[in-house]
Amino acid sequence: MNADANSQANPDSGADPPQTEEKWGYDLYPERRGQKYQPSLAKIALLGEGRENIDKIKCERNVWNCAQKSPIVKLMLAALKSSGCEVDLSRHVACEVCDVSVSGGYDPELNQVVVCQNVARSEGMTQGVLTHEFIHMFDYCRNKLDFKNIEHLACTEIRAANLSHCSFLSAVGQGDASPFKIAKAHQDCVKTKAALSVMAVRKVSEPEARAVVDKVFDKCYNDLEPIGRRIRRNSLDMHKAYMERFAYGYD
Repeated sequence: MNADANSQANPDSGADPPQTEEKWGYDLYPERRGQKYQPSLAKIALLGEGRENIDKIKCERNVWNCAQKSPIVKLMLAALKSSGCEVDLSRHVACEVCDVSVSGGYDPELNQVVVCQNVARSEGMTQGVLTHEFIHMFDYCRNKLDFKNIEHLACTEIRAANLSHCSFLSAVGQGDASPFKIAKAHQDCVKTKAALSVMAVRKVSEPEARAVVDKVFDKCYNDLEPIGRRIRRNSLDMHKAYMERFAYGYD
């Protein structure tokens, strides 16, 4: 399971040694394999839980609205369709209750994006989750990435953070930028975000995650497909990327 974690996204690397008891991040998504989230009485009383069906309806509405109105989500849907991996929202996107440490994920075994209905509650957050996870889906579709290969995992997390996450404000929030630390703030933000995603999925230490991110960083950071540009917050970049989709062959 690839947590929120093209033509050149597949770095040269060997296969990882087999691991028999690795959960691959599925423990963050209890509903992935038929479990049903059951809030405790304390959580119902103190945290207002117990409205999972209502949350699911709101989440599914946000997904639908993003697919209809968001330029960046529409671009990703067009890119997937043109790559032979057309998305059916009812089949390939699922709203579920997740661990609160993640807002979404991509399940390559089921080829399905998970939107965490208890975390990504707004349309804006849903747009971010869909864009991020559709990049993973695009990488898996176009290049058959092996998400159990930690270098492949690091590469797609770099690409997703690069193309959908790391604005200057995001970098500030992660401690990778400040008014006195601007140079390479975006790259540092991408490295931090990618390393955190690798750690969430593979349960490796931070030094191990950062080492593998550094190893594949240059190649994966410079691969901008299918968006073609890094999206700046509060800019026209999303609209420009959508209008330029024909240059990449995306209808």
